[in-house]
This record gives sequence, structure tokens and C-alpha cells, in this order.
Amino acid sequence: MGSATSELPSSRTPLRDTAENGLKIVVVGGFGVGKTTLVRSVSEIRPLNTEEVMTQAGAGVDRMPESSGKNTTTVAFDFGRISLNDRLVLYLFGAPGQKRFWFLWDRLFSGTLGAVVLVDTRRMDESWYAIDRLEHHGTPFVVAVNRFDDDTARHSLADIRTALALPDHVPLIDCDARVRSSGKDVLITLVDHLHHLARERELTA
Repeated sequence: MGSATSELPSSRTPLRDTAENGLKIVVVGGFGVGKTTLVRSVSEIRPLNTEEVMTQAGAGVDRMPESSGKNTTTVAFDFGRISLNDRLVLYLFGAPGQKRFWFLWDRLFSGTLGAVVLVDTRRMDESWYAIDRLEHHGTPFVVAVNRFDDDTARHSLADIRTALALPDHVPLIDCDARVRSSGKDVLITLVDHLHHLARERELTA
């Protein structure tokens, strides 16, 4: 992936007067998988980040991503906003990835209409907890595979679906969390999935 990250937007981008519907969306996944990057890349406002510099004291607690160069970590949540069209606005909450902050997830899930599970194929086992909690809460979700530059294994989506035991109805797509258009495609996929589920409920009501 050689695509460059988009510049951060102005913090003064106004909410459109025509906006009618706001959806709360949570982005979850393992430590260092790219949740903060995704929120930053798609947000039309300057994102709120609760990142702190990691210290040596946390080295034995947090499982560091391989070759990430990561030196900060989210300790509460990230927040951003994106308008998909004149009427629909998504409010994005990026959940902290370390296990010691997972207790915050249940609170973030409150009022959430849908979620994105971001996956790193080098550490797919860290995605299981996120999927389990979303299924427990009955929160619809899509799974996005963040393809890193050193993703030499190039696991197919079919293999990833099998490894994560994802049902066929759960959307699974590739993405590059650094690129706005790619992140927006993930969110559009989620909204389409939510609309499909809503139509199914109407037909069976």
C-alpha cells in the first residue's frame, strides 16, 4: 500500500443544515490495528483523540504490533464525524485496543447502531473478543481487513472468514485505514448492511 494519508480536516467544518439522521458507529479491534488511523482519515472534523505516549512500564502488559513503530495508545476513545450524504451523518467512536481497557467497550456499545471490526491478519486472534462482544450485544457489524505494507501472506477473504468463523451474512472487505476513500467504503458497506437488516425485519414483522 503506497497511498498517502489525507490531511486532517479543519476543526470548523460545520454540520450540514439538511442533516436529519445521526448514527453512532463504533470501530473496534486489537491493539495497533489501525482504529485511530481509520477515524482520523475519514473524519470531516478534527478528531478527538485520547492518546498517551506508551512507557516501558506497559511493555510487559501490551502486546506490541510487529514493526509498527507505534509509541502512543488510545486510553479512552477516538471520536470523529463524517457525512455520507446531505441527510446522513455518522458519529465514529474508536475503542481502545488493549485488553486492560476492554471494560470500556460495553459502555461505548450503548446506543450504537452498528460497528466496524478492524482486523490485522498477523494477529487475527485479537479480533475474536470484539466479534464475541458485538454478537453478545446483538450489534450488527462488518469486518474490514486492514492491509498493511508488509502483509506478504495476503490471506484471502475466504480464508479470513473461515478463520474468524464469520457467518455468510456478515460483510467482509479489504481496506487501507490510512486512505479516506477506503475508510469511507467500509462505512458505506456498514450502512448498506444496516439498511438490509432493517428491510428484513420489516418483511418478517
